[in-house]
Amino acid sequence: QLQLVESGGGLVQAGGSLRLSCTVSGSIKSSDAVGWFRQAPGNEREFVATVNWRGDITYYADSVKGRFTISRDNAKNTVYLQMNSLKLEDTAVYYCAAAYNLYEITKGRINSWGQGTQATVSS
Repeated sequence: QLQLVESGGGLVQAGGSLRLSCTVSGSIKSSDAVGWFRQAPGNEREFVATVNWRGDITYYADSVKGRFTISRDNAKNTVYLQMNSLKLEDTAVYYCAAAYNLYEITKGRINSWGQGTQATVSS
């Protein structure tokens, strides 16, 4: 099972940017997928974006396409979520997640979760 530690959340004005980081440790396989979910108060946790460990396939939720970019640096075992053009509705706790592959992670079948990092967008 992988261990995930997030960082990079904070407070930003609408239209601004934040970059989240997720450092991954453990026995990483090339088929593993790492991604981001988020949970706003009163809402269920929802999928945001994912990338396979090789880094050549990504998927995004429709709500963040064109604004968020997921990437990974295998040398640092870190996955990033660059969030641009932030909106008030992007306010949430963002969780890093890992699964056996991309299909599993988009279905919410998660093997490991990070502790979460708060991202708050203000008007």
